[in-house]
Amino acid sequence: MLFNSLQFIAVFLPVTWCLYFACARFVGSSAALAALSLASMFFYAWWNPVYLLLILAEVVFCFGVGRLLLSATLSPTLRRLIVTLAVGLILMVLGYFKYTNFLLSTFAAMNGSAFSPLNIILPLGISFHSFQQIAYLVDAYRGRAGRYDFIRYCLFVTFFPQLIAGPIVHHHELLPQLGQAIRMSPKAINVAVGLGIFAVGLFKKTIIADGLGQVATPIFDAVAAGQQITMLEAWCGALAYTLQLYFDFSAYSDMAIGLARLFNLRLPINFYSPYKATNIADFWRRWHITLSRFLRDYLYIPLGGNRHGIARRCANLMVTMLLGGLWHGAGWTFVIWGGAHGIMLLVHSLWSTYVKLPFKRGRLYGLACWFVTFICVTFAWVLFRSVDINAAWQMIATMTSLNDAPLSLQMENFKNLPFKGWRLIGVALLLAVVAPNTAQLFRRYHPALRSDQFVRPSGASSKGKILKFLVSGLEWRPILWKNLTIGLVFGMAIVAIFGWQSEFLYFQF
Repeated sequence: MLFNSLQFIAVFLPVTWCLYFACARFVGSSAALAALSLASMFFYAWWNPVYLLLILAEVVFCFGVGRLLLSATLSPTLRRLIVTLAVGLILMVLGYFKYTNFLLSTFAAMNGSAFSPLNIILPLGISFHSFQQIAYLVDAYRGRAGRYDFIRYCLFVTFFPQLIAGPIVHHHELLPQLGQAIRMSPKAINVAVGLGIFAVGLFKKTIIADGLGQVATPIFDAVAAGQQITMLEAWCGALAYTLQLYFDFSAYSDMAIGLARLFNLRLPINFYSPYKATNIADFWRRWHITLSRFLRDYLYIPLGGNRHGIARRCANLMVTMLLGGLWHGAGWTFVIWGGAHGIMLLVHSLWSTYVKLPFKRGRLYGLACWFVTFICVTFAWVLFRSVDINAAWQMIATMTSLNDAPLSLQMENFKNLPFKGWRLIGVALLLAVVAPNTAQLFRRYHPALRSDQFVRPSGASSKGKILKFLVSGLEWRPILWKNLTIGLVFGMAIVAIFGWQSEFLYFQF
């Protein structure tokens, strides 16, 4: 069941909302949480009921292991052994479904033998709920997790807004909210804010992301099929996908945050205008924030972080980014994509540490930093999107005029490019780089966890003043014309559902 489907918007969501608060009102909070958990399981089983057994088995297993790790009677050695085996088992399950065919095909290629993929269907959201539960187990081992009953823990993992594509919710963020008396009755302001954020996310998905997908997909498919394209067509496809991926994934995260708010719950922020970043480290502080946090806290820091000299720091950073790339997908393009970002982060770290320039704080320098960052990220997304390394190289070679297509032919074929596609790219780029984001539009009502730490005073610069003006003028408040605007946005997104409906891109990860 898709968030951008009529059966979800018109049936599942209102029925679940009414059931949850009716149970809370007439039966009790535990019954309400159980009802919401059952509804979330139904939501997950909509695609493939068989895999509901898998996620339930993992929930029961991790809950039992967590309780065991929180016991004070176990010796440190035994606790370490238990958490190692438990995390290893979760990773083995993830590895089987996600990487078996990748490993077998790599082995076959190395030996020059034929390979027939096994019929393994990737369970939806397995990468997300696996990381969520690994974090719980590790924190239980460290003594940083609380004792929760099974109903709350089950809902923490299966809560339908964040179950399929994140954000990766930390246990201390959601579990303490579940069952609080203040959250067990509907609140008009939370309904208004939740529906507003959901409407913005739905608009991002159905109008912007899906529109950009219709521009990017034919170009990448043509390259994958061996067709020759021009440099301008290649840039059109790369930029369209760069913006499609952002608006698609941030749309899901917005909709998840909005849906949780309908139930008086707050999820962590996952995006904060990543294409406004002026360096690659800033980009990763803004892009897929909950994944970056997980990789930092449960991989980079345990490896040693930056505590053992520059050589060790560089090695830790590269390992983290390579594994982060592999987490996104089972393919060498994802590994190389992660490695490319690792190299960019290393270059940025060394540049920031050792290069001292007198004009580093100037506006022109800041603009140049933004441009270089955005272009580097765009080239890396080509690896992320391409079906294989050869297709990625052909795309990148065409973008840099390293192929055999003469520039005169490229300019001649420019008129054949869809002008509508370029207009959509321009509008989407303007929204991503200049316009306020969802957290800023709803900042008066603290839309998500951790969003307040990003919303800081704009400062005295002209850019800051412009942004502050835009935010103050566009931010949502419960007044008539702004509610009508949200209604219009929601209506346009609903109309778009009838013409085109697609899954979210991160469902495949």
